[in-house]
Amino acid sequence: MSLNPVISMLGRRLRLAVIGGGHGSFIGAMHRQAARLDDRFELVAAALSADAEKAIQSGSELGLAPERCYGGGDALIAAEATRAANRTNGAEVVAIMTPNDSHFSYAMSALKAGMDVICDKPMTNTLEQAQLLRDKVHESGLVYCLTHNYTGYPMVRQAKAMVSDGQLGALRLVQVEYVQGGRAKAGPSRVAWKDDPERGGPSLVMGDIGTHAHNLLRFITGLEVEQVAAEVGTIVPDRVTHDYAGAMLRMQNGVRGSFWITQAAAGVENGLRIRVSGATGTLEWQQEQPQLLSFKPLGAPAQIRTPNGPGTLPLAARASRIVAGHPEGFHEAFANIYADAAVAIASRRIGQTADPLALHFPNATDGLQGIRFVDAVIRSSLNNGTWTNL
Repeated sequence: MSLNPVISMLGRRLRLAVIGGGHGSFIGAMHRQAARLDDRFELVAAALSADAEKAIQSGSELGLAPERCYGGGDALIAAEATRAANRTNGAEVVAIMTPNDSHFSYAMSALKAGMDVICDKPMTNTLEQAQLLRDKVHESGLVYCLTHNYTGYPMVRQAKAMVSDGQLGALRLVQVEYVQGGRAKAGPSRVAWKDDPERGGPSLVMGDIGTHAHNLLRFITGLEVEQVAAEVGTIVPDRVTHDYAGAMLRMQNGVRGSFWITQAAAGVENGLRIRVSGATGTLEWQQEQPQLLSFKPLGAPAQIRTPNGPGTLPLAARASRIVAGHPEGFHEAFANIYADAAVAIASRRIGQTADPLALHFPNATDGLQGIRFVDAVIRSSLNNGTWTNL
């Protein structure tokens, strides 16, 4: 990574507020650590709990002043927007990591208040909300970043760059799977709201991990899914929320694909994997061995690409912080999303064109496409797997 471009542009770090992700939250800690890893954000305010006493206690543990610890997201946005308007160091970026059903309202309120937004996936629970939010982002000119963090891995970016560079020839086939085992046992989820379809969305497994898999295949290939023939449902007895889905895919340019996800594969940890085949070669990558990208050219020996190894392209090199042969992982990939969003936000604030290599983080259009995919999978499944347009 180069010297801090945000401080070079603004003379300071971006002022960040977070909504959600309080004590005991894995994803909350991940967002905060990602924001700080490249030193481009300063955490100035938080709404870590709807309980005011807990919010102040949790915020003080992060070093925040009591008056910058809020008992709700709406209160935070209103107060911090007023601070910013009065030039009293109010937050200018809001990161949202709350249950799925509140992503839309908090993001929309932040945009209306003039704040750039970083939001955990899925973008929203409904297609209507996703369309409204994407339109608001475009209308406002503000930055909206959706944390599909797997696109931050250097070798995922290498795969994207190799496809764009024509090293696979014309694309023909894509296979993507995301297989977890955390919900293989019957019984309630560790996080209570995930058992409530009103809060977790119409298909929990699609919102939780299906949107990640869909985003990954779009990111690497640069192609949209046009039709799906899908099944989604529940395989663990007495569960009311979806825990598996599968689909055949028809993509742009005649590319064909397959998609399979579950959170109920006993013993599996976090098996996100993708294979992309073109006329002259195939790429394979899996999240549990993220340093390795397998390239199998037609008629030649297979190759293994690694961060900063021979053949590393600029998009991948930019995402790697350390020298060849040293491991990087989930935290660093998540931080790449935050680091790139920071460059885009700082550039917007000074009226400067951002570095094009910093503009590959998932945005509002990516979020909308993800919800369109979820919607099409559900509609296809309800119609016995009939081919369904996005």
